[in-house]
Amino acid sequence: MKKFTIAAAFAVLAAPAFADGITPTIGDAAAGEEQFNRQCVACHIVADDAGNVLAGRNARTGPNQYGLVGSLIGTDPEFNYSDGLVALGEAGEIWNEENFVGYVQDPTGWIREKLEDRRARGRMAYQVRAESDAYDLYAYLATFSDLDAAPAE
Repeated sequence: MKKFTIAAAFAVLAAPAFADGITPTIGDAAAGEEQFNRQCVACHIVADDAGNVLAGRNARTGPNQYGLVGSLIGTDPEFNYSDGLVALGEAGEIWNEENFVGYVQDPTGWIREKLEDRRARGRMAYQVRAESDAYDLYAYLATFSDLDAAPAE
């Protein structure tokens, strides 16, 4: 009985980390904010639906990151995504932690692997070098997303 109780307690405590793949698991949002301000602001902003810029400058090279976490990949109507990202969104792929971390570390390589198409390409040339930075960025961007309203995987 004691083993069952311990196993049940572990399952309950671990459930939030595995519940949906959307909730950040190991990233630090404060460190992610620093990384965003160092690595991402040249191309991206975080602007709410009213157009208020919450993070970044008025960069428009890359898509707005507001509401990114949990959203379908490549579906912001105000941005012209690569065919590969559009195909992933059409297949129902969402920006969860695993997809985000893989993408920002090697955008074209990640798209090619996900689509199993060696000719697929991404448009983001920048790569986040440290995996920990990618997790931190994800945690930071999650603060601008409605995780309860995100589509299920």
